[in-house]
Amino acid sequence: MTTTVFLSIMAAALLHASWNAIIKIGGNKMTIMFVMTLVQAGFGLVVASGRPLPHGEVWLWLLGSGMFHSFYKIFLSYAYEQGDLSRVYPIARGAAPMVVMGVGALYLSDVVSGREYIGIAVLGIGILMMAQGVFSNGESRRLVPFALGSAMSTAGYSVVDGLGARVMGDAVSYVAWLFIFDALVFTPVSMALKGTAVLRASPRVWVYGSFAAAGSYGAYAIAVWAMTVAPIALVAALRETSILFAVLIGWVIFKEPMTRGKVLAVIMIVAGVILMRI
Repeated sequence: MTTTVFLSIMAAALLHASWNAIIKIGGNKMTIMFVMTLVQAGFGLVVASGRPLPHGEVWLWLLGSGMFHSFYKIFLSYAYEQGDLSRVYPIARGAAPMVVMGVGALYLSDVVSGREYIGIAVLGIGILMMAQGVFSNGESRRLVPFALGSAMSTAGYSVVDGLGARVMGDAVSYVAWLFIFDALVFTPVSMALKGTAVLRASPRVWVYGSFAAAGSYGAYAIAVWAMTVAPIALVAALRETSILFAVLIGWVIFKEPMTRGKVLAVIMIVAGVILMRI
């Protein structure tokens, strides 16, 4: 992995943590996710209009991607209704690299060294340590299944989009179309869960949702591009360093506590990143 790719993924991690923070403070979680999804689809339509249509089997990859992304946002919305950013985010992001690594080792052709596998493992342990407070500090345990559902969806779309973008051969066009498919799936599913209330967004929610959409679109466009030029498992793992940014946002802006456990988890995460870079 080149330095350019590494730094690009770090920028994407910051963008990802930032849009999650916007969702956390933006009022009704499902509604702001709905607004974000519509704006992302709008971005996608603009980008896709100037590029060739997907071909053949790419449509199946896009359909799978739309489903995984939609369920990811649904699970995440419910999780943020139950817990803090610095608790939900680590759990939601923590399990995904382990699943992607396992799939990559068994079914993909990506070459990952032993040291890099150790780095991924250390990174994953650090992220899981970050989440342990949900059990020890008396926080709502109802967030756990939703956050884990989000993590499994993340693992799913990481693999599907990494492979789908490679098949298409155009990461920019693939990302544009995946957000279009995301909206096609997310709209009826969110309405089935929340009714027409999900459509009633205030101007404030539209502003928050639009900023979140810009951050999410940019972050994932960078990530999908990176997965076309670097091993999917490494890209997926490095994206999880966004937990560092999320914890800082939670601590500085949301005034969430910075405990000893969180500090130790941060050290583990940094150690994992270093192992993958030396």
